[in-house]
Amino acid sequence: MNNAQKQYLQAVTRRHFLARCGTGVGGMALSTMLGGQQLQAAGDHAALNPLAPRRPHIAPRAKNIIYLHMAGSPTQLELFDFKPALKKHDGKPCSKEYLDGKRFAFIHPQANPVMMGPLFDFKQHGQAGTWISELLPNIATVADELCVIRSMFTTQFNHSPAQLLLHTGDPRFGSPSMGSWITYGLGSENENLPGFMVLASGGRTPSAGKSVWGSGYLPSVYQGTQCRNTGDPVLYLSNPKGLDSTSRRRQLDALRKLNEIQHRAVGDPETISRIAQYELTFRMQMEAAKVMDISRESKRILEMYGAMPGVKSTADTKSVGDKPLAAADDPGFANNCLLARRLVESGVRFVQLYDWGWDHHGSSQPEDMKSHLPVKARQIDRPIAALIRDLKERGLLDETLIVWGGEFGRTPMRENRGGKYGKFVGRDHHPFAFTMWMAGGGIRGGQNFGTTDEIGYYPAENPVSVRDLQATILHSLGLDPYRLGVMRSGLNSRLIGPTNEGKVRSEILA
Repeated sequence: MNNAQKQYLQAVTRRHFLARCGTGVGGMALSTMLGGQQLQAAGDHAALNPLAPRRPHIAPRAKNIIYLHMAGSPTQLELFDFKPALKKHDGKPCSKEYLDGKRFAFIHPQANPVMMGPLFDFKQHGQAGTWISELLPNIATVADELCVIRSMFTTQFNHSPAQLLLHTGDPRFGSPSMGSWITYGLGSENENLPGFMVLASGGRTPSAGKSVWGSGYLPSVYQGTQCRNTGDPVLYLSNPKGLDSTSRRRQLDALRKLNEIQHRAVGDPETISRIAQYELTFRMQMEAAKVMDISRESKRILEMYGAMPGVKSTADTKSVGDKPLAAADDPGFANNCLLARRLVESGVRFVQLYDWGWDHHGSSQPEDMKSHLPVKARQIDRPIAALIRDLKERGLLDETLIVWGGEFGRTPMRENRGGKYGKFVGRDHHPFAFTMWMAGGGIRGGQNFGTTDEIGYYPAENPVSVRDLQATILHSLGLDPYRLGVMRSGLNSRLIGPTNEGKVRSEILA
């Protein structure tokens, strides 16, 4: 032990130790996973790369993932879970069996909420006869690529805890997100781009904030990198004024040497993360702007997605050329879908899209299911169908897993906030049954998995938990959901939680 280490240990207090021990455990697990590699001697220009590609636990079915999260939670009863029997109960008081002992976010159970039938028509599509709403005519054309899971359920009925449980495995703050776990386990295939990238549309981030793409107790190099719609694609990517690339390189070389000395003296894994992030940012200056420039795409591709390079949303412009834009033409989500394809094509491991605006309570016009749900459906319908077709045309769909859904579903009853009904129509949060779908890498398309009862209140067949979904996603990417974890606070902390309740649903795999 050298003098610097002795001085450091003498200065460590109990509070200091407790504040840092989670990172230390994560660092030990990282060291084990990377085969015990150490930083090379100061002066050597090669440093450990925590994002280097790593061998999966099992043969992977997919290499990359694009996760499409509809923040606020879309109504399954108007989009994918057709319930003709619910029409017969429309306007009738809800049975007490669906109210007694239940907790709702806003429904007033004592005021006898009424049942509400589906507001839009459905038709069957594809060889499997998948029921899809009239609001999604383009997605209906790729029905044979989808595995629609109608029997999802969760334990949380408010947005933030439900989003955290879905994306981090814990309804409380502080755990690593799914994208962090996957890049921790597999690394990235492009050393010039982050392994985990985040794109947001709809004007807001999810209710749980940036924690849903944070790295939690894993080293911070594994957190998601949020991309922007204007200016630098990533904050602080450009050099400051007056600083050229040569000068910047000299700065980083000197800074790396200091960090290497610090790491040898203290052994903090965050020092490795810092070195890796500085180096990645320097390399990104050469590649990120090119990859994230969707104007490089052909006119055919742009039109297929409905993408509009340089246009963030209709909040910023009311027309493009001589074409007037309505809210339903907002290109934010379309631009992000096209960018997601460019990112996975460039080797980014995990691309997360968040689209805000799906919380249709009916308490105001933007939450009105009759008028606003068709707007949101139109914004995603064309881009998603284009993404699936585009990946398939390029031979990328078989290696790219696509996941779509929200954090929970919506109630079969009409929301009666405060015991009253207003002029707008909506449904409350519903954790007991909702719909998600998967497509691409390793998924058997043209499949309808799981059912709900006649009103869509509970799963009736093949219930799928959030932990089942997480385990299945990890398995598809070649990661053993039971092995991928770190010891923390005496528990084997994992995306699927400390127990083995999450099951890989092999029934939906190809």
